[in-house]
Amino acid sequence: MNIYFILLAQSLGEMFTWGELLLAATPVFLLILFLGILKMAGEKSALLTLIVTLIIALFAFHLPVKDTGISVLYGIVKAIFPILIIILMAIFSYNVQVYTTKMEIIKEQFSSISTDKCIQVLLLTWGFGGLLEGMAGFGTAVAIPAAILISLGFKPVFSAVVSLISNSVATGFGAVGTPVIVLAREVGLSENIQSISSDLVIQLSVLMFLIPFIIVTLTDRSLKALPKNIILSILVGSISLAVQYYSALYIGAETPAILGSIASIITIVLFGKIISRKSKDSEASNQKSFSLTDVLQAWSVYGLILFLVILTSPLLPIKDLLKSNFDFFQTNFNFKILDTEKTVGIFWLTDTGILIFLGSIIGGLIQGAQLKELFKLLGKTTIQLRKTVITVSCLIALSTLMDVSGMIGVLGIALATTTGTLYPLFAPLIGCIGTFLTGSDTSSNILFGKLQATVADRIGADKGWLAAANTAGATGGKIISPQSIAVATTACGQQGQEGIIMKKAIIYALIYIVVAGIIVYLGK
Repeated sequence: MNIYFILLAQSLGEMFTWGELLLAATPVFLLILFLGILKMAGEKSALLTLIVTLIIALFAFHLPVKDTGISVLYGIVKAIFPILIIILMAIFSYNVQVYTTKMEIIKEQFSSISTDKCIQVLLLTWGFGGLLEGMAGFGTAVAIPAAILISLGFKPVFSAVVSLISNSVATGFGAVGTPVIVLAREVGLSENIQSISSDLVIQLSVLMFLIPFIIVTLTDRSLKALPKNIILSILVGSISLAVQYYSALYIGAETPAILGSIASIITIVLFGKIISRKSKDSEASNQKSFSLTDVLQAWSVYGLILFLVILTSPLLPIKDLLKSNFDFFQTNFNFKILDTEKTVGIFWLTDTGILIFLGSIIGGLIQGAQLKELFKLLGKTTIQLRKTVITVSCLIALSTLMDVSGMIGVLGIALATTTGTLYPLFAPLIGCIGTFLTGSDTSSNILFGKLQATVADRIGADKGWLAAANTAGATGGKIISPQSIAVATTACGQQGQEGIIMKKAIIYALIYIVVAGIIVYLGK
């Protein structure tokens, strides 16, 4: 036997047994089996995997019964605040638009920009979706664009897949830079956050061209559209890269996704207008015209949501002022697990889900709906999401169990040890695994950020570069994260089709991670 493999086996054996490694990987394999191969419904897959994970945590990793129970409860509370609340309100905001019929105006406006389907899809997913991700995150960038795409006449599964693929690059700086800010804190590089941010943009640079190209190619696969798709992808990728790199290097982690998405929206709209004029599309000339009042009413829901999110973001001091003066609106749920205090906190005045709710209610009233009708619609939306509640709660609970019991740590260490000097090539894969399991780029950075930095020190690599690689990989993991897929199926009314969507999306996630791995390895 090769001496390397003998030493590897001894090294791994000192840390944990091969049986423990196999058991630690079991929940991952089960999710892939249930969702991707057996095409089982999301809520059933998540519940069965949670039960198996419970058994493994109790009997193989010897997690005490009390801590196991509290871990599950902690995971469910984390699922509710903020994830499920945000998903519920995001779908509610769309349902309000449909109920008041103002979605028809938005549809007409997207068509007036260009009747070209590629322009519409890229504008909604990469542009508008990236903006939502940059400001709010937590599923909004999948749910809202996917729902609007369906209203424009696109097929539900297609809408889900392109929204998932698009909600990748932007998540590195999602929710006003939260993943990178948390990563810098975890690896002790908070003072160098601009360096980590710019490293991440470099690692994602090729993907800023590749993902838009994949999106427009999925929309129109004809050879005739290929030159146009290439030009559009190069334009959008160039603008995204330039703006995000400048923002990351000179401003920090808070703004790259926001400013990059705004720049992309402007670029896509201008490109759409140019090709519409050249083609003299007859449909475009027959577009309905709307008064300024109609347009403002139609966009009032999404406009108010964006306004409220920006108003209470870290970019402005309002959030801190509210917290210091109205601390009684803060609710904390405390859990003691293995002598460690875990807290889930929600500040009701600035919580993203609450802001989406307020924007939807106020916008709905502006659009002419009655308050009673809006709350009735909220009730119907809640019932609509019952399967999603089970799916997401089980997924977050099992990822919490895997974290607390040490299963995720075993997987990360095993991969790091196995790859040896080629580790930088596989560093993004670790981040991808973290997001696949937790559904969150931020959670992946908390789980594996320190591991990446530790390995960097051992192999003599740049600690900031490999830490950024975790986030680069984590963004790819969002494409096939069961939690993200649950959001997509809910938004598209495709509950039970999670396996089909995962099967269609997984190839793009693999390409994504391979590209990120090569860039990280070459730049180490």
